[in-house]
Amino acid sequence: MSFTYAQLKTAIQDFSENSETSFVNNLPVFIRAAEERIFKLVDLENFRKNASATMTTSNKYLAAPPDFLSAFSLSISNAGSSEFLLIKDVNFLQQYWPAASSTGTPKFYALFDDSNFLIAPTPDSDYNVELHYYYRPASLTDGSESGTTWLSINAPNALLYGSLVEGYIYMKGEQDVMGAYEKRFQESLMRLKDFAEARENTDAYRKGLPSQPRT
Repeated sequence: MSFTYAQLKTAIQDFSENSETSFVNNLPVFIRAAEERIFKLVDLENFRKNASATMTTSNKYLAAPPDFLSAFSLSISNAGSSEFLLIKDVNFLQQYWPAASSTGTPKFYALFDDSNFLIAPTPDSDYNVELHYYYRPASLTDGSESGTTWLSINAPNALLYGSLVEGYIYMKGEQDVMGAYEKRFQESLMRLKDFAEARENTDAYRKGLPSQPRT
């Protein structure tokens, strides 16, 4: 089973038995809220990417990509080899390298704000950098009615029940029904986490096939 944008909106209305105008107008809000919960709760390899950039000499800031959520690694190219920077707190960097006008080979980085990294020491050259990061993929609601996303194809139940929970919160629906949808969402989420954190980044040759103890 998978959903297009139009099919998911229809399913939410059918499950909720609600086609009232304001509810329908807020369907994109419910779907985006469900996507956000999934993105923040499950570490999926599919939502990682690399970006290349260049540090500017004497500039202690490095711009983050617009779709950036969190960093996995940041490295610089120095003398033909990659050197990975260590992530630290902003306060550590400011204490470690208080004189921003002084320069050196970068060793540390921190997320300064939503759009920039702080680098220390301040770069003494225009270093080429590579950022491996967790990104925010486009929402299903950003596409056409026939559009799909990785979640709508590979995690349709999590997306459906997460949207239904948000919809029932909007409706101020019965707690038992909302609880049932939340339970189904959490079950779907656990299966997705099992895929992302146990199966997606291993293989049978190295780890063997998944098994359960015999009863």
